Amino acid sequence: MARYRIESTIVDTENATRSWPEARYHDGNNFISRATGSQWTHQTLYRSRKGRYYVEHTSQWQGSRAHAEWVSPEEAARWLLTNEHEVPPDLAHCVEEVSE
Repeated sequence: MARYRIESTIVDTENATRSWPEARYHDGNNFISRATGSQWTHQTLYRSRKGRYYVEHTSQWQGSRAHAEWVSPEEAARWLLTNEHEVPPDLAHCVEEVSE
């Protein structure tokens, strides 16, 4: 569970109605995040209780701080497709716009 302030709203990952982990691939040496392209920084997408999407950014770098940011429906659909997840019905209208 993590709690973040995004603009004037407090989000709690435990209250999310859905979450999606980033996809990873092995480059021969390390597991790399498809979302960030890094072995050290990671992302998780969440849908809030009110249906808004946000991305939680975490890192293994010493001294870094986790944070979250709102993303648009188009950005959420793009994130899901990049990370090989099925797009939920409420974002289906965005698929045509973000993919070819």
